Amino acid sequence: MSLSSLCPKFEKGMKMISQRWNGLIIYQLLNGPQRFCHIESSLPISGRLLSERLKELEHEGIIHRHVYPETPVRIEYSLTEKGQALESVLKGMETWSHEWVKLDDPKEKES
Repeated sequence: MSLSSLCPKFEKGMKMISQRWNGLIIYQLLNGPQRFCHIESSLPISGRLLSERLKELEHEGIIHRHVYPETPVRIEYSLTEKGQALESVLKGMETWSHEWVKLDDPKEKES
C-alpha cells in the first residue's frame, strides 16, 4: 500500500501521535491529571515547546486544560475520552519497544 493510498484519517492520526513529544506527553497523562510543572519535569522538553504541544493536543481534543478558580490559579491537564482511547496504542507500542528496540547509545537507559 502506498502512502498516497492510506486513509486520510489514519495519516492525520499518525501525524498527531508521532509529532515529537506528543506521544510521550499523552503517555505521561495516562497516569492521570497533571500540572504543567510535573509534565515538564518528567520529560526532557523545554517549557516553551511543552506549552506549544499542549495547546496543539488541546486543539485536537486529545487533552483537556482545566483551570481551577483559586489563588494562585491552578491548571491541570488531563486526557479526554479521545486521548484515553490512545492508551492501548501507546501501551502496545511500549510492549513492542521493549521486545524489539535496541539502544545504540550506551548513555540511553532501558526502562
